[in-house]
Amino acid sequence: MTAFLWSVVALFAIALLGWLFRFVGQTVTKNKPYFRDMPYAVAFGYVLAAALVVGGIWLYLRPAMTDAGTPRASVIFWRWAVHFLAASAVAAFLFRLLGRAVGTASSRKLFRQMPLTAAFGIFVVLIYAFAAIFAGLIAPHGQEQVFAAANVVPGGDPALGGNPEFPLGTDQIGRDILSRLIYGAQNTVGIAFATTILAFLLGGSLGFLAATLRGWVDQLLSRAVDVLMAIPSLIFSLLLITVASAWVSGTGLTIAMIVIIAVIDATRVFRLARAVGMNIVVMDYIEAAKLRGEGLGYLIFREILPNATAPLLAEFGLRFCFVFLTISALSFLGLGIQPPLADWGTMVKDLSAFINYAAFAPQIAASPLLAAGAIALLTVAVNFVVDWMLHRSSGLKE
Repeated sequence: MTAFLWSVVALFAIALLGWLFRFVGQTVTKNKPYFRDMPYAVAFGYVLAAALVVGGIWLYLRPAMTDAGTPRASVIFWRWAVHFLAASAVAAFLFRLLGRAVGTASSRKLFRQMPLTAAFGIFVVLIYAFAAIFAGLIAPHGQEQVFAAANVVPGGDPALGGNPEFPLGTDQIGRDILSRLIYGAQNTVGIAFATTILAFLLGGSLGFLAATLRGWVDQLLSRAVDVLMAIPSLIFSLLLITVASAWVSGTGLTIAMIVIIAVIDATRVFRLARAVGMNIVVMDYIEAAKLRGEGLGYLIFREILPNATAPLLAEFGLRFCFVFLTISALSFLGLGIQPPLADWGTMVKDLSAFINYAAFAPQIAASPLLAAGAIALLTVAVNFVVDWMLHRSSGLKE
């Protein structure tokens, strides 16, 4: 039976079990409200979740090797994922315990109120920040350093083609993958952070300016932003960076990419800052400041900005994720961070050929997944923190 037919049979069985689950629940509980009012979609979801859990346990317990002696890549990768999730949960729990015991009274209170997902997000962000700041001290080799030993297998086992000096192996031209991953945090994350700050300085200032002055200034800035937002951001970035590559190269092209992405993303920040500013400028304390004769700079930076911090901070986290992914995508296409700088998007492209070895050497096939996993992990961690910040700033209670 083909995989498609198996999928159809499994979905049909889950659909039937969902109906039976709701029917048995109604019968056993004598039609109590929980099961009586349960939609069929909810019952289907319960059974589907149970089926996924059972399937995950079954896949985890399968032998890692076939009878013919070849590795089962799906089993090995799934075990790695389960171990990583378990380690992440333990690390987040211990980090939250540490935060509750160490620090100031306000920070301990913050950690007591913090969900486990937010603790995990903050823990991961701190690790990335540490790696980015101290990359030169942590990395065992330089990001541009090329060794004679190319295509060294990860793991460091000489019997399998590894080398203890390169625990994650080397790429096609002999560069240490571990060192480039660490320097990638400095380059990819650092450039994304600088780009996001530039976008917020530009978009936030213009948005507050439009909300404060209104009139023709607001109309001019808003219509210009509408024009820029009408073009898909990734396509627009590709077009502008391609044009810029005709005049600059290397570091100059990286700087041009930062400016281009910052200007394009500033349009989204402008919309948020203008919307928030419009709700603030009508407040009585703004009118009082105007009657006192306060200038435009005082109104924006001393009155409007402090009252708009919460939504802007939440948007900063989301914008950082989008900028980070955009830079990685551009680097994957060859128009982002330029060599010899290490970049995770470029690493995914350079190491993608190793995926073909998944059938008989999963440890080699995992090489491109390291950079891709680093991108995904930071994105998830930042979103966990942003969700928690949004919950706190909204005033919602558990």
